[in-house]
This record gives sequence, structure tokens and C-alpha cells, in this order.
Amino acid sequence: MSVDLSKDFLQQLELDISQRHLSEYEELLREGHPADLAEIIEKIDFDLALILYENLSDEIGAEVLMELDDDLRAKILADYTGKEIAQELIDNLDSDDAADLINELDEVQRREVLENIEDQKQAMDIARLLVYPEGTAGSLMGTEMIKVKDHWNVLECVREMRKQAEEVERVHAIYVVNGQNKLLGTLSLKKLLTTPTRTPISEVYSQKVQYVEVNTEAEEVANTMQKYDLVVMPVVDPLGHLVGRITIDDVVDLIRDEAKEDYNLASGLTDEVEADDTLWSITRARLPWLLIGLFGGLLAASVIGRYESDIDIIPKMAFFIPLIAAMGGNVGVQSSAIIVQGLASQSLADNTTINRLVKELGVALVNGLILSILVIGASLFLGYGMKLALTVSVALFSVIVVAALIGTFVPLVLNKYKIDPALATGPFITTLNDIIGLFLYFQIGRLILGL
Repeated sequence: MSVDLSKDFLQQLELDISQRHLSEYEELLREGHPADLAEIIEKIDFDLALILYENLSDEIGAEVLMELDDDLRAKILADYTGKEIAQELIDNLDSDDAADLINELDEVQRREVLENIEDQKQAMDIARLLVYPEGTAGSLMGTEMIKVKDHWNVLECVREMRKQAEEVERVHAIYVVNGQNKLLGTLSLKKLLTTPTRTPISEVYSQKVQYVEVNTEAEEVANTMQKYDLVVMPVVDPLGHLVGRITIDDVVDLIRDEAKEDYNLASGLTDEVEADDTLWSITRARLPWLLIGLFGGLLAASVIGRYESDIDIIPKMAFFIPLIAAMGGNVGVQSSAIIVQGLASQSLADNTTINRLVKELGVALVNGLILSILVIGASLFLGYGMKLALTVSVALFSVIVVAALIGTFVPLVLNKYKIDPALATGPFITTLNDIIGLFLYFQIGRLILGL
């Protein structure tokens, strides 16, 4: 069902909740999509949102909770005991979501929740998921899946699948394993329905299956699923035993989180921050890169100060300082952004560092030549004289070439040493290119203007 999230609706909803008039919202609370309900809860007053949340069934409430912002989810969970979390929430979540939820709790609460899960098999599955390091396939996977043995026939498979499907909310795939639980392949539902019941599964299933190991990095999982256009992918241990599956919704969440992290790094934020975070949290996230920018600005000022006598002789040189600094920063960020995107999608896997540098050098030469011609023409038109126009033109060309090489080289080096290359698209590159660009500008000015 569609949900009205207009301001008028939310205001009326808040009024009705405050007066405990929730009867007309029964259909919404019973049939509304968890994502829509979560959005409503995030947009209304917290105390009223808590009342609304308490009127949801345990099954829907658990799904809604996982759709909420981390901070809001933590505020709601603050009033729950470990036993209530186990019985009202964990029992109604897939194992991967349950593990994610438990991971957000402190150690004491975590142990209490696990001890109060009535289904011991479920508790063991979740406990195993908690062991895998964050950022690996093991931390993303769930254990709910349909699997059949290779020595069964079609009739036995259908019978066993019916039993297993009772505990699986969505059947994404059917996996074929041997007696030791080693993954052999996948079984098409169409073939299962169209094949005679006595046919052995070994004659029907496909051995072509893409899988990842539990310790595979999460980004590689996302790239593999994107490359092969998969909605679900099996996960095996180092010995090839089937231990879980990763669905596309988990990967979408991962991609979104990674994109947000990279954007924060490119913007000069060291930690993830939200608008409603504390003053200290926001300051702590922003301050480190601002300090780097401040230090870089002081270095740039010292470079200009070193050539103070040159500016005294030809004051008009100062007019072009913003142009040189801005162009160097822009070109550097452009080059680094292209490299970072390529590294993230692994499209640069077959290219060497030299190849990338040569290509960016070619682009920089063409762009630099065009922009230099434009700037020399504009300078002459504005009456700055041939020598100054030539100085600015040559300096701009040099700065563009150097900035492009730095923007290409730095993220490749960072990636080689296992440092997030997204750092290279932010204040780091801009500040570095400002300093180098100004140095080149004044040095070229000395050569051409004879200072």
C-alpha cells in the first residue's frame, strides 16, 4: 500500500498518536512496508514515534527497526532488556540482520540476548556470524537457505525443500551439496518442476556457480555480484563447505555505506557524522582535515612570501594567484576522482601505474594547451602585456600537467599501501597542488620576466 508522507499527514498523525486515536491507522500498521513505516518514525517526534512503534506487531516491528537510522535504533533499544530483544526482535529477523543488531549491543547485553534465544540452532548460527570480521563476506551473509543433496531424486528434493522453506522467508536459490556439505552447484526451479520425479538431482543441477569464501573482502563481494548480475551468492568456508548466502539487499547497503564513507573522506570528514550528532562529534570529524588545510595554507603563504620582492616589482602577478591555485586543485581532484572510481570498480586491475600516468599526461597536455591559449588571449585582451600573459600561460600549462600526474599517482600509491584512495580526492590533493602550483608560477615568472 502507498503511504502519504506529506507534512499535513505527519502533523495529523502526531496529533492522533498524542490523543491515542490509532484505530484508523490499523491497516497502515498491519500492511505498511517496513521502509515506509521507518521513514514515518524518523520524521515524527521521538516520544510519539515510540508509541507508534509499540503498536506494531513483533514481526513488522523487527523489520522496521532494521530500517531505522543507527542512532534512532539505539534510542529505541535502550528500553529493551536482553530477553525482550531475543524474543521480540531476534526471533523475527534473518540471521544476518540479527547478527548486525546484536553487534550494535555492548558485550553484556550481547551475551544476554544469545542466552535468551529459545531456538538453539538459531543461536549457534548467529554466534558463528558474530565471529567473522566486519567487512568480510562472513559478516554479510545469512544462513537461511534451501539446499538439497546430490544423491536425492526430484521427489525427495521437493519433499525436503517444503520442510526447509518453512523457516526461510524468501527462497532466492536452491543449492546442491554432497554428503559433506560441499557446494556442488545450483538447481533451477524450472527444471525441478519439469523433470520426472524419479530423476536423480545429479543429472539436473548446474555446476556453474559463482561463490565467495567467508574471508573475502566485502567490496570484492559487491563487485562480483555486480559483474555477474546476481541477486544472491553462496558463501563457502576455505574447504568449500556451504555456510551461507549473501543477498543483493545486503550488498546495496554496503555500496551505500562505502559511497557515503568515500564522500566523507573526499569532503574532509574523518568519521561518519549526522546532522543531529553532538557538537563535539561533528567538530572531531571535521577538524583534522581543516588543520591540514590550515597548515597547507600557511605553507602556500610562505611560498608567496618568498617571492614578495617579485610581486613588488610586478604587482599584477598577484592577480593570477587565485587562478593558478584553483586550476591546479580542480585538475588534481578530477584526475584523482577518475582513478578512485576505477579502483573501486576494479576496472583498473589490468592497467599498470605507468599506463595510467601516461594516459592522464596526454589528457593534461591537451587540456593544458587549450586553457593556456585561452588565458594568454584573455590576458592580452585585458591589457596585462605579453610577458605577463606568457608567464601565466606557461605556468598554467605546467600546473595542469603536474596536478594531473599528482592526482593520478597519489591514489594509486595509497591503494598499493592499503590506504583508502578516496583520501586523495579531498583537501589533501587540493592543498598539495596549491603549494606546488604557486611555486611553479613564481619560478616561471622569474625565468620569463627576468626577476
